[in-house]
Amino acid sequence: MKKLESSLTNMVLVLTGVAVIMGAILAYVNHLTEGPINEQKAKTLADGIKSVMCVSDLTVAKTDTVRQNDAKGKELTYIIYQIQDAQKQDLGAAVESTTGGFGGDLKVLVGFDPEGKILGYTLLEHAETPGLGAKADKWFQKGQKGDIIGKDPKEPLTVSKDGGQVDAITASTITSRAFLLAVNNAYSAYKATPVDAQTGATQKEEDKED
Repeated sequence: MKKLESSLTNMVLVLTGVAVIMGAILAYVNHLTEGPINEQKAKTLADGIKSVMCVSDLTVAKTDTVRQNDAKGKELTYIIYQIQDAQKQDLGAAVESTTGGFGGDLKVLVGFDPEGKILGYTLLEHAETPGLGAKADKWFQKGQKGDIIGKDPKEPLTVSKDGGQVDAITASTITSRAFLLAVNNAYSAYKATPVDAQTGATQKEEDKED
């Protein structure tokens, strides 16, 4: 009996030791990869902004954070990158907007001109089904079946199945609705008054006052 108890104790100690070592290794690997991952995300965002604004020589003049409640009362956060050209002329803004798609969160970056018309868009993150909902990265681009480029979402964009003017992705109505909702929400955030926006500059001033 004592031998059995001793064996169980040794097993527990060994397993605990292995768990501690593996945890340390994973933490170290995470530390090593965190930097490159963040750099890649920053590059993806920078490239995305140039893509949706349809210009390569630009400057992010200001970054705003806008929080708004959706139809169900859930608070959503939007990141708005105010864009200027090399001559410091206002080009509009690129807006990050996230909604729930068929397979998970659908994060979209939408470019708007100063009047609010859509210049372009790109998907930053999605978990949609390959070959179906994942087609959203192309389906709504200029010249494609669901083309939304140049449209003004002042009147919310909806799929034709819901009485709207945009053709949904074949067999992916849920993804199409989620995508258009993200675009509509992005437009609403972009058009929000400056009072609703919390800029990085504003935050710094508040921190000084504190």
